Amino acid sequence: QVQLVESGGGLVQAGGSLRLSCAASARTFSPYFMGWFRQAPGNEREFVAAIRWTGTSIYYVDSVKGRFTISKDNAKKMVYLQMNSLKPEDTAVYHCAAGRYFGGYATAHDYDYWGQGTQVTVSS
Repeated sequence: QVQLVESGGGLVQAGGSLRLSCAASARTFSPYFMGWFRQAPGNEREFVAAIRWTGTSIYYVDSVKGRFTISKDNAKKMVYLQMNSLKPEDTAVYHCAAGRYFGGYATAHDYDYWGQGTQVTVSS
């Protein structure tokens, strides 16, 4: 069983930065994709970014391109989301997710394991 734990959320002013971390605990951990999603109150869970666990493929939703960077450390079983130039509309609970199999990467159905999430609040 895989457990994912996010950290690094908080309150930041618009234009500021935060770095989210996701730690995976499992004896063996080799997902196909790792992703970040976010969910604001009253909204559905939204894809933010994804990265191939083995390889270099990276994907972003258009609204964060040029501002957010997803990265990973395979040896430490960690995934990161560096968020720069934050905007109030980035406010949400951010979830880390792991997908075991080849397929899509941009919908919640593509992922098998989820963290509890970390709150990001951007004030104007």
